[in-house]
Amino acid sequence: MTKIVYWLSKLHGRLDTTRAIDFLGPLALRLYLVPVFWMAGTHKLDGFDGIVDWFGNDQWGLGLPFPLALAVLATATELVGAIFLAVGFATRYIVLPLMFTMIIAISTVHWQYGWQAIADTGAPFATERVMESSEKLAEAKAILKEHGDYSRLTSSGNFVVLNNGIEFGATYLIMLLVLLFSGAGRFASVDYWIHRRFLVTE
Repeated sequence: MTKIVYWLSKLHGRLDTTRAIDFLGPLALRLYLVPVFWMAGTHKLDGFDGIVDWFGNDQWGLGLPFPLALAVLATATELVGAIFLAVGFATRYIVLPLMFTMIIAISTVHWQYGWQAIADTGAPFATERVMESSEKLAEAKAILKEHGDYSRLTSSGNFVVLNNGIEFGATYLIMLLVLLFSGAGRFASVDYWIHRRFLVTE
């Protein structure tokens, strides 16, 4: 037992040496999220009128009040957020509106479809909608095999059914939450150098 404790202690000590490069954790989170929010923002910008209509329409959209203002805020938050995350500037401030946009997206767009982003009947939290998707996917594949070049059509990957659940949004929200607590990280962020230059106190 003493030897086990000794070797576990040694292992823990070795793992502690990684703290010298612990800035890589928040850096990785930031760089992962940059294209997520940049693409979301640029897509909104490219189809801005449609986004405004979708935000405000009660029949086929979200039915939100002040759709123009909300569309401007959402688009600006995602574009500015991507830039700020890339350089690690005002990280703990910018993640707050980004988290808000994720919460709004999860609650208004994705919540009704359950957890899964991609329908998988063998995964946990499979809803009735997900279970029904397997029959639809099998039918679609049968049609493609009969009337198309199925090998070519699937050469870039298998066909799936998009369930549009909260999985991706919740994942991004958790990543932003970690950045809220950890900040941008040492060395590879503007925040670190600003803090080092102006805000460090004895």
